Amino acid sequence: MRMNLKVPFAEKDQAKKLGARWDAARKLWYIAADADPAAFAKWSPTPHDGPDAPAPQAKAGAPMQLASGKVFVGSAYVESVRVCDCLPWDVCEKCAPTALGNKP
Repeated sequence: MRMNLKVPFAEKDQAKKLGARWDAARKLWYIAADADPAAFAKWSPTPHDGPDAPAPQAKAGAPMQLASGKVFVGSAYVESVRVCDCLPWDVCEKCAPTALGNKP
């Protein structure tokens, strides 16, 4: 059975010298079953690194922080309430108070 590795790009040559192989289809490094996993311990992914890992949840009562220029997708996405029919990038008088970037 193969073991997938989490190798940073800067360390790919080091992992390759130890015997790790590149899976181009999945775009990740791995080792075969016959390789010694102890030599690759620093690149072994943690259990929560998998694709089915739960997203971190915000604590109740914690203040929400806006990140400028960051796009949130998946479970981190929060849909904002629309108060008018104007385009999302246009700001009219109705939606000005709720528009991003406006400070009260």
